[in-house]
Amino acid sequence: MKRVGVLAIQGDYEAHAKALARAGAEPELVLWPQQLAALDALVLPGGESTTIAKGLARLALYEPLRARIREGMPVLGTCAGAILLAARVENRPVETLGVLDATAVRNAYGTQVDSFAAPVDAPAAEGLAGLRCVFIRAPQLKELGPGVEVLARVDGAPVLVRQSNVFAATFHPEITPDDRVHRLLLEAAG
Repeated sequence: MKRVGVLAIQGDYEAHAKALARAGAEPELVLWPQQLAALDALVLPGGESTTIAKGLARLALYEPLRARIREGMPVLGTCAGAILLAARVENRPVETLGVLDATAVRNAYGTQVDSFAAPVDAPAAEGLAGLRCVFIRAPQLKELGPGVEVLARVDGAPVLVRQSNVFAATFHPEITPDDRVHRLLLEAAG
């Protein structure tokens, strides 16, 4: 059973832990750098990216996270987590981990009242057809580098991408019963 950390600074980390357990992982809530060494993979949840970024700085997690990700630990960032993985941020930038060659545009779809759900466009990556994506104050990803693979799109925009061991979803897979996105992370963890 893979041990998968869920960054527990802010956001719906409990929902990610439950989704990971359904997918067959052993979830662990993460707040301290010393916890990273024992993990097979990590989830950076959605929430508010400024709050999470301040927490990463306060808990001295930026450099240990960068090191583990650069060593090959699979990581999934959802919504705010995707912002924190990106190399570049527009619309009130925050400090990021800079491990995904993409630009994240914060709140690209609007405010909380502009939240929506939509299925991925066809065709999607193998096994993702019909995936329902829930967007809440969601970012968009643009200016994807050559090593970034688009796994799913909604209305033509990339919503799930992968660059080697780094996965980024601009939506919230943890709030639906569909665990396919979490399973992608577990597959990457071997």
